[in-house]
Amino acid sequence: MSKTETKKPQGLTKQDFVSDQMVKWCPGCGAHAILSSILKVFPETGIKKENYCFVSGIGCSSRFPYYVNTYGFHGIHGRAAAIASGVKIANPELSLWVATGDGDSMAIGGNHFIHAIRRNVNMNILLFNNQVYGLTKGQFSPTTPRGGVTKTSPQGTIEHPFVTAGLVMGAQGTFFARCLDNNIKMMTDVISQAAKHNGTSVVEILQSCVIYSDGAFDNVSAKEIRDEVQLRLVHGEPMIFGRNRDKGIILKDNKLTVATIGKDGITKDDILVHDQYRKDPGIHRMLGRMEPPKRPLALGVIRSADFSTYDELMEKQIEAEKKSSPIKNVDDLLNSGDTWEI
Repeated sequence: MSKTETKKPQGLTKQDFVSDQMVKWCPGCGAHAILSSILKVFPETGIKKENYCFVSGIGCSSRFPYYVNTYGFHGIHGRAAAIASGVKIANPELSLWVATGDGDSMAIGGNHFIHAIRRNVNMNILLFNNQVYGLTKGQFSPTTPRGGVTKTSPQGTIEHPFVTAGLVMGAQGTFFARCLDNNIKMMTDVISQAAKHNGTSVVEILQSCVIYSDGAFDNVSAKEIRDEVQLRLVHGEPMIFGRNRDKGIILKDNKLTVATIGKDGITKDDILVHDQYRKDPGIHRMLGRMEPPKRPLALGVIRSADFSTYDELMEKQIEAEKKSSPIKNVDDLLNSGDTWEI
């Protein structure tokens, strides 16, 4: 069953998904907000409780399977996407969710991460990005900004960080969304849309680690500046932002550029309209790479394109082979060809 099929409501509530385990994230950690959003979304999908499964690797994010009352699998470091791919292929009926961090997914698990996305396995990846290794005490990660001072880069990291959106779309990703942990309304909305997407969805959640990267996203989340540095995308609506809603994104010289409405002849009609379902990823890639101070950070569902999934194509291939092959089971296989009695 694809995520996009209409399902009958199951009469579930948030309490049906609340675990009996003590939640052991640090007070103030954004993971609490992510858990709250999941507990809001799951009862609304109409999917049976026994058809949910959470898979994780290693890290603070990877405690997630214990904190949701569903089936779950706590894997080893970086292998969540690989394990989840196998789980989904073995049981296509499952609503499969992966909880992972920026280190778990893009460092030791980078190969599994990009190939799950490339294959478009029908699953949902929640990527907790705090730009640091939190569980193992503050080392720099693949998304730590260049110059970031951490326990393993006391003089500042000299590495170029991954831009998650660029990595996902470079791997032929069909769904990418980005949100902040302090905007539960937006986070709940994008997770709900991810649940409906048929294919691999990646939701990057920007969260500060209150111990090792506190305030990491203050440059886009602080109340006094957020309207000026956030572009909140809504499908079918113009890309307008700003405290006075007077700024917008236009395409100029093949680049996304900030323009002021009412200045230099720019009107609202000149502003790009967001199309998250567009199959060509060009604009989506450019949106995913925008960042302050020159351009706002794009938030919400950036890309949601419809392509065939790996599991659907595999099931079709198996069915086609069953119809054409004389071998229907293991006994047929063992008795095929030349045989001898000894």
